[in-house]
Amino acid sequence: MNSSEQYQVRPIGWVRSPLSNRADAPRQGDEGAPPAEIVLNSEVVAAAKDLRPGDEVIVLTWLHQADRTVLAVHPRGDRARPETGVFATRSPDRPNPIGLHRVTIAESDGRILTVHGLEAIDGTPVLDLKPLLGPAGER
Repeated sequence: MNSSEQYQVRPIGWVRSPLSNRADAPRQGDEGAPPAEIVLNSEVVAAAKDLRPGDEVIVLTWLHQADRTVLAVHPRGDRARPETGVFATRSPDRPNPIGLHRVTIAESDGRILTVHGLEAIDGTPVLDLKPLLGPAGER
């Protein structure tokens, strides 16, 4: 495999949130994230037609304000903890800053999904939505 290969990813929408900067965002969605909206691009709305309030989904985002040169961090910014490679952390700063967020859908009007548990900041590009699977892989 050639390490210089490139892959193109297109956002399917973006996050609309009262969180406007990284410093205000909780580190994880279950640590006080306010309700947020996922605004889908019109060409993908049909792909969300079967999402319902109460569904848990995984939201993949592109953490557009991340530093892609960071390879190690002190977990949770705590300098008392040893420096750790970013692949062993949930740091947003990493070579490919893909965010992974487990959220619950509160409302859906087709193009806009209101969700709980999304700590991404306003304007964050959304790459994909995937249902959370049950114990036997069923949805």
